[in-house]
This record gives sequence, structure tokens and C-alpha cells, in this order.
Amino acid sequence: MKNIRRFAAPFALTVGLGMTVVGAAAQSRPDNSAANKGDQSPAAVTAGKQSNSRSDVETTRQIRRAIVADKTLSTYAHNVKIVTQHGKVTLRGPVRTDAEKARVLAKATEIAGTANVTSAVTVVPAASSK
Repeated sequence: MKNIRRFAAPFALTVGLGMTVVGAAAQSRPDNSAANKGDQSPAAVTAGKQSNSRSDVETTRQIRRAIVADKTLSTYAHNVKIVTQHGKVTLRGPVRTDAEKARVLAKATEIAGTANVTSAVTVVPAASSK
């Protein structure tokens, strides 16, 4: 078998129907290892701990719909993790601003009640382009 070399330079690949795909041969992959270490704790509330009871699934669905319906929120806010267990909601993940964090929390508390929502949402501003 011949050796295949990887180049860091961009490449172009022409495929059927005259379409050209452009990419980079050796892109660095995102490394979220440090951010995900907290998920390894047995006490961490993760998506795998979502309850399958009808009321918990419905609560999660209603909160997700309310968040996604708000088109002023960033994609980050739209993708906040929502985990409901026995009526208690945990929100996790990054958003872009404090205002987004407050709006996501407000939508969840409107549906589940203030005493039933815990927020572990973090603010991670967008990297500025230079």
C-alpha cells in the first residue's frame, strides 16, 4: 500500500456533475476535553439523565420550543442543554451574553416555575475578529 501524505494546504476536489469541494487536508479538531470533564462526575446532570416520564419530556419540549422560537437568541443559546428530572429543570451550556443567559432562564422559569429551574449556563462571548 502506498504512503498517503497529508498536507496542511487547502485542496480542491472535483466530483461528479462539475461540483468542486474545497477543504483543508489537516484541520485541527476542536478539543472540548477540559469543558467536558465536569460531565464525568456521577452527580453531573447530563442529557443522559433526562427522565422519560411524560410530564418531564413535555416540560423539556415546551422550554426547547420557547427558546428556539426566539430568533434573537444565538445558535449557542438555542442549543443549551435542558434536562428535566422529576419536574426539576437544569439548564447547561454556553450562551453569548448575560442578556441571553437571562432570557433562556426566564423562558424556563415561565414554564417550569422559579423553584424548579437550576441554571448552569455560562457566558462565552464570541471571539473578536482581527
